[in-house]
Amino acid sequence: MIQYWLYYHRLSYNTASNKTRLSQTPGKRIVYFYTKKVGNAPKSAFVLMKLHKTKAHSEHKIIVKGLKAQAQSQKIK
Repeated sequence: MIQYWLYYHRLSYNTASNKTRLSQTPGKRIVYFYTKKVGNAPKSAFVLMKLHKTKAHSEHKIIVKGLKAQAQSQKIK
């Protein structure tokens, strides 16, 4: 017997909210298994502060580099 798979939900497109995988039941029947969306774990305050500091540090480096280049160009003139 040829087995075919049908979407149980009406939504038949492969969108983010309709991810599926094939699963075999104990009765050896193959069915679509609807997977849930993967959630994000909450980030701690320490991690957020560390990210903020690194971003601020990199922005500061860019500003200093620009000021040095500007001062250098004024010396040449």
